[in-house]
Amino acid sequence: MDLTKLSLKQLNTALSERQISVKEVVGDYLERAKQSDLNAYITLTEETALQSAQTAQKLFDSGESTALTGIPCSIKDNICTAEIKTTNGSKMLENFVPFYDADLIRTLKSQGFVMLGKTNMDEFAMGNSNRTSYFGNVRNPHDRERVSGGSSGGSAAAVAADLCCYSIGTDTGGSIRQPAAYCGITGLKPTYGRISRTGVTAFAGSFDTVGPLAKTAEDCAIIMEALTGEKSYASKIGNGIKGMKIALIKELFTENVDVNVRESVSQTLDFLRSQGAQVEKVSLPALDYAAPAYFTLASAEGVSALSRFDGVKYGLRGEGATYDERLRDSRTRGLGEEVKRRIMLGNFVLSGENMNTYFRKGLAIRQQITREFNALLNDYDVAVSPTSSRSAFSLDEPGDFVKIYSSTLYTVPMNLAGLPCVSTPGVNSVKFDKPYMPIGVSLTGRKFDEATILQVADCIERGRNR
Repeated sequence: MDLTKLSLKQLNTALSERQISVKEVVGDYLERAKQSDLNAYITLTEETALQSAQTAQKLFDSGESTALTGIPCSIKDNICTAEIKTTNGSKMLENFVPFYDADLIRTLKSQGFVMLGKTNMDEFAMGNSNRTSYFGNVRNPHDRERVSGGSSGGSAAAVAADLCCYSIGTDTGGSIRQPAAYCGITGLKPTYGRISRTGVTAFAGSFDTVGPLAKTAEDCAIIMEALTGEKSYASKIGNGIKGMKIALIKELFTENVDVNVRESVSQTLDFLRSQGAQVEKVSLPALDYAAPAYFTLASAEGVSALSRFDGVKYGLRGEGATYDERLRDSRTRGLGEEVKRRIMLGNFVLSGENMNTYFRKGLAIRQQITREFNALLNDYDVAVSPTSSRSAFSLDEPGDFVKIYSSTLYTVPMNLAGLPCVSTPGVNSVKFDKPYMPIGVSLTGRKFDEATILQVADCIERGRNR
């Protein structure tokens, strides 16, 4: 039996019934991770993982285990882990070792989790391909010459390639869902504020969200119960969707979406109808302005978040006779091109009259998008859209930044509105795209109603596995 192929729930059952030991599971995952060529991990914490495995086994032996005890996971490298490097994918923090754990790490430790390592990511979570990482590209497990998506690309690739059972990532504008779609797994962005961000490096504080990437919607539900302490997530798994009202978002299902993606989403909607759901197309006009509003606001917040990296208190220390010279040298050498681009955009947005011309208009668009989503979800249980307009693209594709930024249209509206959203591969998703790359379907729900979107995602997964 290949233990790395089992879901979180299956592993927990096998461990609880003493069919296998935690040491066996952790050993198998570590061996795969060490042999992988995907560059999914920045830091592999083998010694810590083996020590945690011993602790987890004692919890099973004493009957004090939880759903996450002994289950090997990975953590995105912008989440602080005490005495373990947290680089944010940046040269600026290449050697940064926190002295404390993020809140969510403390929660996981209290339940006997086993961390295999810290996963690769776009620098400071700024990017959607994992090509901006100082530590190199993450390769897609389905095609080594394609991107894994970003910014949680290492987390998504690690789960998809069975280099961990699940991962915890962050999502500011799609950074969990888009790589989950590209790598063919399930990724959940919870409602804004659902999980503590204390100890998570800030990109844009009013957008940043922490969530799980896993093999199934059911696994995501189990992880959410562990992280939040609420037991309402897994109870809806397997219940079906008969009688649900589902809205297809018109503005996110246009000719700009690749035909293979449209086909996959259409077949998924047909399947949902066959399961008793009512599906209708609904318009959210303000989404036409979602991408520019997001980059206006998130870049402005990013400037504030990155100002702490001055080469004195944090990160790479530059050279120079004065503070300004040292500051300039630290940031010139320590930050990558994409991060510098966002800093320039953020400073432009916040300069003089641009506050009124751009920033405040961005806030107004955000409010309108929130109102339109809330009105839609008063009438429908779930809103459906493609997670991305296309499947994973080539690692060598030129960096057309207008195209890259525009492509976030399919994920950023949910961050602007603070709504929960999950991506899962569509029914027959790989059928439509040679060389058979995964295609993600996005499900958006009401605030704090992650359980319903996971219920629908589970239904799609069962249909995909028929």
